[in-house]
Amino acid sequence: MVDLAVGVVMGVAFGGVVTSFVKSLITPLIGAFGGQPDLSFISFTINHSKFLLGDFLNALIAFLINALVMYFFVVLPVNKLTNLTKKEKPVNPTTKICPECLSEIPLKAKRCAFCTSIQPRN
Repeated sequence: MVDLAVGVVMGVAFGGVVTSFVKSLITPLIGAFGGQPDLSFISFTINHSKFLLGDFLNALIAFLINALVMYFFVVLPVNKLTNLTKKEKPVNPTTKICPECLSEIPLKAKRCAFCTSIQPRN
């Protein structure tokens, strides 16, 4: 439970840092090429309703950065660690394939039960 609580608190704090990064550095950089230094002021009005497109763009960019960071720095490493810790014991085979008829027969069989061919010794 404590790990989950710490993860939530760190996630919220990281979200605040990313939001600040997007508002302070990324959107002004994008706005510098578009002619408007701050994207948060981009809006349009329909029937006296103001739609804040710039705020949505800031939130979208912050979400994408959060998602990418979480995927590349949390999900991928955890998946690799779980794959490394999975160690399946090799299974000793109890059957083999007949080279003549390709049927599955017991490993100690001297003849194939399906085609009656003599089996080579291994």
